[in-house]
Amino acid sequence: MAKPVSIEVWNPNGKYRVVSTKSMPGTRWINLLIEQDCRLEICTEKKTILSVEDIIALIGDKCDGVIGQLTEDWGETLFAALSKAGGKAFSNMAVGYNNVDVNAANKYGVAVGNTPGVLTETTAELAASLSLAAARRIVEADGFMRAGLYDGWLPHLFVGNLLKGQTVGVIGAGRIGSAYARMMVLCNTVEGFKMNLIYFDLYQSTRLEKFVTAYGQFLKANGEQPVTWKRASSMSEVLQEADVISLHPVLDKTTYHLINKESLATMKKEAILINCSRGPVVDEVALVEHLKQNPMFRVGLDVFEDEPYMKPGLGEMKNAIVVPHIASASKWTREGMATLAALNVLGKIKGYPVWHDPNRVDPFLNENAPPPAASPSIVNAKALGLPVSKL
Repeated sequence: MAKPVSIEVWNPNGKYRVVSTKSMPGTRWINLLIEQDCRLEICTEKKTILSVEDIIALIGDKCDGVIGQLTEDWGETLFAALSKAGGKAFSNMAVGYNNVDVNAANKYGVAVGNTPGVLTETTAELAASLSLAAARRIVEADGFMRAGLYDGWLPHLFVGNLLKGQTVGVIGAGRIGSAYARMMVLCNTVEGFKMNLIYFDLYQSTRLEKFVTAYGQFLKANGEQPVTWKRASSMSEVLQEADVISLHPVLDKTTYHLINKESLATMKKEAILINCSRGPVVDEVALVEHLKQNPMFRVGLDVFEDEPYMKPGLGEMKNAIVVPHIASASKWTREGMATLAALNVLGKIKGYPVWHDPNRVDPFLNENAPPPAASPSIVNAKALGLPVSKL
C-alpha cells in the first residue's frame, strides 16, 4: 500500500475530486474549481519532486483529474492508476510535456493538457536579461563587489561586449524566439539595442521579418544605420555569424545535443549563448570544456540537461550565468499557467470542447468575466476524438 501523502483540502463535499501535486500561485484557479463543485486536494509534502509512488497515493481509489508538474514522470504507471480511479484528465502546469508519455495517456483515454499562450513575453524577457547579464558580466561583477575585492576603477575591469550593432542569432523563431528577437532589435526603451538579426527556423517568420524591415526603414529615414535581417539556410550559419545566440527549438531527436563540441567550435570566441528552451538541447559536458578553453565565451542557462543537477564544473565557471528554471516566473504568468492547467482538467470533467486556438488564451485569463466553457489546450485532443469549440 502506498504511503499516505499530506494534503490541503478545499470544498470537501465537492462532487468531483481533483488533485494538484503542488501548491500553485494565486487563488483564482482554486476558486474556479470549487465553484464548479470540485473537491480540490493540494499536496503539501515538503518534497520538490514527487515520486511515482507519491502520486499514486494522491490519486487514490477515486480521482477525476490531476494537475501535475514537469518534474514528474507521467507514464504508463500513473496513467493506469488515474484511469483505474476513474480519471479522464491530466494537465501539466507547463507548456512543455517531455515528462509525459502521450501514447500511454491515449491508451487509457486520458486527456493531456498544457499551458501555452501565457509564457511568451515572460520567457523572452528572461532570455534578453541573460543576454545583457552575460554581455556586461554583471554576475561576475556582483560577486566581485560582494567579496570585497573592489579597490578602485581600472581600465580592464570586467570589460564586456557592446550589443549595439552586433548580430543576434535565433534558432527557432516561433512565438518565444520571435519575441526575444524583437526585444534585442528594438527593446522597450527609446533607443533599443539596434542589433541585426539572423535566424534559423524550418518555417519562415514573415511577421518578424516585416518588424525588422520596418524598424530598419525608420532608422534610415532618421539618418542612422538600418538594422537588417537574414533567414539562415542552416543552424551552422547562425552559429558562425551571430554574436549573441538564443536557443528556442522544441526538444526532439533532431535537437538533442544541438549544441555540442563540434557546433561550439564554429562559434565566435567571444560569442554569448543563451538557453531558455530545454536543457538537453545543450551538451553540458562539451559546454563546460568550451567555457574553460574560451574564457571570453559566455553562456546564460535557465534549463539543464539533467535538471535539477548541473554537469560537474558548470557551477564553478565564472563565464556562465545559471538560474533555476525561472523563465516563466513572473507573477502574472505563473498565476495564468495555474488557471489554464486547472481549466484543462475542469473542461474535460465537465465535458466541454477543446478551445480552438491554444495560443490565444486571453479569454481564460480575464478575471472580470467567466472563462469560456472549454479546455484551453489538450495536446492529444485529436487522438482522443475530442470536439473543438466553435466559440
